[in-house]
Amino acid sequence: MPAPVLYRKWRPQTLAQVVGQEHVTRTLLNALTAGKLAHAYLFTGPRGTGKTSTARILAKAINCQTSGHGEPCGECPMCLSIADGRAMDIVEIDAASNNSVDDVRELRERVGTSPAEARYRVYIIDEVHMLSKAAFNALLKTLEEPPPHVIFVLATTEVHGLPATILSRCQRYDFHRIPQQALATHLAHICQAEGLEFDPEALDLIARTAAGGARDAVSLLEQVEVAYGGNVTLAGAQEMLGITGDPRAVALIQSVAQRDLATGFQIIQHVRDDGVALPQFAKEIAAHLRNIMLIKAEVPGAIEVPAELASELNTLAKAMPLDVITAALKLFGQLDFRADAASSLSLELALVDAVTPAAAPAAPASYAPPSSVQRGVREPASASPAPSSARQAPTPLPEARASTRPPEGASQPPPQPLTRAAAPRPEPVDPPPPSRPAAAPSPVPAGGHSIDDVRDIIRQLQIPNDKFIGPLIKSKYCTVQKVDGGTITLGFTSSFKAHKDRLDQDANRRLVEQAIKAACGVDYRLRVILVDNVSDGPNETPNGASPSDGSSPRGGHLVRAALN
Repeated sequence: MPAPVLYRKWRPQTLAQVVGQEHVTRTLLNALTAGKLAHAYLFTGPRGTGKTSTARILAKAINCQTSGHGEPCGECPMCLSIADGRAMDIVEIDAASNNSVDDVRELRERVGTSPAEARYRVYIIDEVHMLSKAAFNALLKTLEEPPPHVIFVLATTEVHGLPATILSRCQRYDFHRIPQQALATHLAHICQAEGLEFDPEALDLIARTAAGGARDAVSLLEQVEVAYGGNVTLAGAQEMLGITGDPRAVALIQSVAQRDLATGFQIIQHVRDDGVALPQFAKEIAAHLRNIMLIKAEVPGAIEVPAELASELNTLAKAMPLDVITAALKLFGQLDFRADAASSLSLELALVDAVTPAAAPAAPASYAPPSSVQRGVREPASASPAPSSARQAPTPLPEARASTRPPEGASQPPPQPLTRAAAPRPEPVDPPPPSRPAAAPSPVPAGGHSIDDVRDIIRQLQIPNDKFIGPLIKSKYCTVQKVDGGTITLGFTSSFKAHKDRLDQDANRRLVEQAIKAACGVDYRLRVILVDNVSDGPNETPNGASPSDGSSPRGGHLVRAALN
């Protein structure tokens, strides 16, 4: 007969043996000691935290032939039969496979019969949220007023799936995820009892991977023990769990902190060439960034990692601003490799966005340019307000020694002396004819959309079942160069030639063309080219001004006027 698996062998048999649920076991023990039993209990919480085991212990405790109150003895015939699953009066029902109203009606018929050998008949309904609505309705009356010899214990991982009428009829106990340290201590106790050699770091890794579930932790421990002949080592646990523990994850974060894009690309290339699972590598990066964020926030006892790794993370936390940490965590923590788990493109794009500083934000609405007094010119006292579409007349540059022409619609102020004695006085000039536009709009091609329109279309573009091309064309490294008739030209800088080639593939180009057609109704063709710099294309300027409209905040219109 095969030996029982570890998680069944080490299933708790008393309330004191339940790990990490002291708030539940203490309350139940006090109720058992005082003889204050409820007719229906609801155990809810994550999987593997002891809900069903506690229900069985409760059934043993209320039917124990030796104590009758408090902990079960575990030695009387009733305790032994319940532990072995032979007790006729302890009925376990899997609601996932017995969820119909007919199953509940059959249960109601059996509830009325007296127990065969136990003091109470206990019905343990596991995954009770799987019952149908009709089944819940059929159970309501029985659950509210069961016979005095019947106790219901409902267990679920999704308490929100239960009707309020069921919740109100039960005494609810919430099971929590088991703390990592408590879980590692429990695993060490099992290893010592089983005579296994173990590394404490391996147990910490297993406990962290189990995410607070005792059953998962013990199962993982047994897998590592079987694979490595009774030795539970850190290297063995990492290999068995598919966790690389790769120091290159920390090195990649260092490249982000130092804004070293080349080193980051080399690390990703080496990781990919070594056959490391890129989704798992991205998870490690995100886990390290989370720990760095918690260290930066000075959360006491927030991380549980080896001392050497903790020292490296502390150094990175001191070197990285909090906004850089959180931005990188969002980028690496939300990567989706479902389309192609072997492709490093998602990881590379996340690295580029994390390393490259974000574009300078547009000036806020409350921003006002320096007044003419601050620039050295007194404002005329009787100047009439300019129309909303006109700009304020620019002041002359002292170095240019030339007069300027005010834009269309601006009132003609009388000449005023400069505050600097050596500077010349500006000459008044007649305004241009009203028919001349203040700024030349973007040309509208035959397709009916200007470059600005195409930018807006691409910015809101949705490509179904795609995780790469959409973010690629929306990134700041892909610019709209030209809209010529029925062709849209996109440009990439020469350092992103690989991304240009990826987008220029026939299938990917057709995806974008179809998405653009669905968005604007025009069947555009797509052309992808390389440019020397992202500024080679007609990029947007702050506040939506075009580069040629004379509104550059750097004073380009004044320089051009002086040169003229």
